Amino acid sequence: MQSLRTPDERFQNLPGFSFLPHYAMVPDNEGGELRMHYLDEGPREAPVVLMLHGEPTWCYLYRKMIPIVVAAGYRVIAPDLIGFGRSDKPVQQSDYSFPSHVRWVGALLNQLGVRNMTLVCQDWGGLIGLRLAAMQPELFAGILAANTMLPGFPIRHADLRDAFGPVRKLRTTIGFGSWFLFSQLHPSWRAGFVVTMGTARKLAPEVKAAYDAPFPTQEYMAGARVFPRLVPSDRKNNKAAWTQLLQWQKPFLCAFSDKDPVMSAMAEVFPALIPGAKGQPHTTIAQGGHFLQEDAGEDLAAVTVKFARTLYPALA
Repeated sequence: MQSLRTPDERFQNLPGFSFLPHYAMVPDNEGGELRMHYLDEGPREAPVVLMLHGEPTWCYLYRKMIPIVVAAGYRVIAPDLIGFGRSDKPVQQSDYSFPSHVRWVGALLNQLGVRNMTLVCQDWGGLIGLRLAAMQPELFAGILAANTMLPGFPIRHADLRDAFGPVRKLRTTIGFGSWFLFSQLHPSWRAGFVVTMGTARKLAPEVKAAYDAPFPTQEYMAGARVFPRLVPSDRKNNKAAWTQLLQWQKPFLCAFSDKDPVMSAMAEVFPALIPGAKGQPHTTIAQGGHFLQEDAGEDLAAVTVKFARTLYPALA
């Protein structure tokens, strides 16, 4: 599998980002390997909070949250998905698939030997993380879902209505539809521009440039470009994952923002369907767009710490 590796100098002197890089090699599914980058902050023996980013961001998205969660006594692991950040970037869009992303993240976690984690997931971080949770529930003590989803409901819309009253449309929203068309038709979009469009607050030019840093040219963006097309793919495994999530008894907390036009409906669906979400103090993050870690990272970090303390009472 042919891949590109973003030069290290692209990641120098990024605002608010002084974390040391860590790397692991994961199978590329063709007999070779890909280098996967991750942040690893906090005491090695502390409970792990796993932070998974989505499209078209990288672990830079969590820079405001990591110090707060580490200061509360936790270890934070924040990978860059293959094709993003400092991780290797296969050059063909056909090199990427939904199952491949799940396998790549799973391979990293297995190498690190981490268990009993708190999963914090947004956007594609949820699509991947929720699949992992369904496949390997022993990896997670609880899940915090923020502006994310998982396609493939194994339940009729009428049953959803019976479960929690009138619901908003669960099919692709106007926000995602517009993003899908833009992502597939625009010849040369940049990650920083997309993040700017998905935040409620204006980004400083240097922050926008940090989101562009992993992609020196369009050749590096195969993974980012193909991601929207992968959302409805792999329906069989998504439905199997939902079957497991419908029986998920561990704590499941939603912390969606109030200004996300893409995935806001899931803030109602997860609590209605997942047993572990019953009775949880689900939170709405104010003044947050789709990328709420950027708009209100400190607020989401506070929610994360409060949630983690319920999972690990010894640190409360």
